[in-house]
Amino acid sequence: MDFNLSEDDLELKQMARELAEKRIYPRAMEMDEKGETPQDLIDECAELGYFGFTVPEEYGGLGMSATTFMGVLEEICAACAGFGIMLSVHNSLTCEILKLFGSEELKQKYLPAMAAGEKIGAYCITEPNAGTDVAALATTAVEKDDHFVLNGTKTFVTNAAFAGVFIVFAKTHPEEGRKGISCFVVDRESEGLTIGKAEAKCGIKASDTREINLQDVKVPKENLVGKVKDGFKEAVVILNSGRIGVSFQAIGIAQAALNEALKYSKERKQFDQPIANFQAIQFKLAEMATRIDAGRLLAYRAAQIKDAGERCHRESSMAKLFCSQAANYVANEAVQIHGGYGYIKEYPVERYFRDARVTELYEGTTQAQLMVISRDLLKE
Repeated sequence: MDFNLSEDDLELKQMARELAEKRIYPRAMEMDEKGETPQDLIDECAELGYFGFTVPEEYGGLGMSATTFMGVLEEICAACAGFGIMLSVHNSLTCEILKLFGSEELKQKYLPAMAAGEKIGAYCITEPNAGTDVAALATTAVEKDDHFVLNGTKTFVTNAAFAGVFIVFAKTHPEEGRKGISCFVVDRESEGLTIGKAEAKCGIKASDTREINLQDVKVPKENLVGKVKDGFKEAVVILNSGRIGVSFQAIGIAQAALNEALKYSKERKQFDQPIANFQAIQFKLAEMATRIDAGRLLAYRAAQIKDAGERCHRESSMAKLFCSQAANYVANEAVQIHGGYGYIKEYPVERYFRDARVTELYEGTTQAQLMVISRDLLKE
């Protein structure tokens, strides 16, 4: 299934698969154990243009479609989901919000360096007491003279340790709830910005996740993304991109888990024959493969609707809902097929099992997706 991908798109996807298999997968276990993102792999991806995949060519990017990028992302995440989500957040959230809502000055100032991988992006919206309920944001931005002063704490910030650009959502008009939220670009060198310790996570350990604190951080007015009080509307649009990214991350994990289960079921013998001969195993494999294909179809549909410039609110949530659940189902079944060995770190399915879990949590929980989908249905 090529999903209307061009020959160039398919070639880029194949190149990504080769990179993933030869350079990323062999180090995935080490990255998981150390909880680190190797700089040399970041540099390699930068040379290939992966940090500017969807950034327009006039700003130094490749100018590729979301559909093309997502095919590449799936291949990277199949090798190491933690490494892949770094690319997804940078492209789908940080570069995307600047591309869609940033002023020409902001685009010229940040996108070329971001496309080159010289400045990696981090997206800062979640807070200790504000997750799904964005209106509960406590971070504030007070206008003073030619700048805004930001104060607050953001948590679960991907790429925080090495990010050069932080997209920060804060309330400029706290009394107006979600309607009073604005969005800003904050430079890493900003005085008053501090980075917390790395979070000890269950999975995607190669992804850097930290808390950041803003104490009287001065942000120039020209670093406002879009208009004052447009932050919530911008976040809703950008979350669609993020959810499509997580959908492909989930499918990458699921496909990798299925591949390992297929391989193991052909090699593992019980009762004098490969366990792949048993109908119980065959039916598991069939169900796993079907859910992966169904999820991939939903994910590509959402990506292509986005590329067409059409509203993809419901479709991105459907893709994220189904793909994340499929990833958890497939990873769980892959462990089951491995039996006791599936619980041992030596076998990749143990990592896929842990990595899959977060796909139902970030970019909106499973319950949040159900809420988005049902509300959209009821509007008809």
